[in-house]
Amino acid sequence: MAMSKDLGKIPVEVNDYPGFVANRILMPMINEAIITLHEGVAGVEEIDTVMKLGMAHPMGPLQLADFIGLDVCLSILKVLHDGFGNPKYAPCPLLVNMVMAGKKGVKSGEGFYTYTKGSKDLVVAPNFAK
Repeated sequence: MAMSKDLGKIPVEVNDYPGFVANRILMPMINEAIITLHEGVAGVEEIDTVMKLGMAHPMGPLQLADFIGLDVCLSILKVLHDGFGNPKYAPCPLLVNMVMAGKKGVKSGEGFYTYTKGSKDLVVAPNFAK
């Protein structure tokens, strides 16, 4: 704790438990946003806008997934699902298919949005039709 403070960080003490606090909360939210898109409930921009405006998130979960990397999100969900055996961590088939197709988000230039090569700047939003 002291070392983190010395580095100018704000440490948070949590209990030793698998999955990290952030991943256990964030990944099901991102996965549910992908499921919402997959089921046709709403489009990419609509999902992200609801979460930005309605929940005061700085960016929507689909854009955040693109920034994290869709392959990374998939990997984390698989680890959580395998580790806990809880279906809430089962990756959405759309996420699996996108990663298999090489759509990894910002790093590949294409995910839920399209990005300028080597930049996080959106070129086209979104990549999906309703």
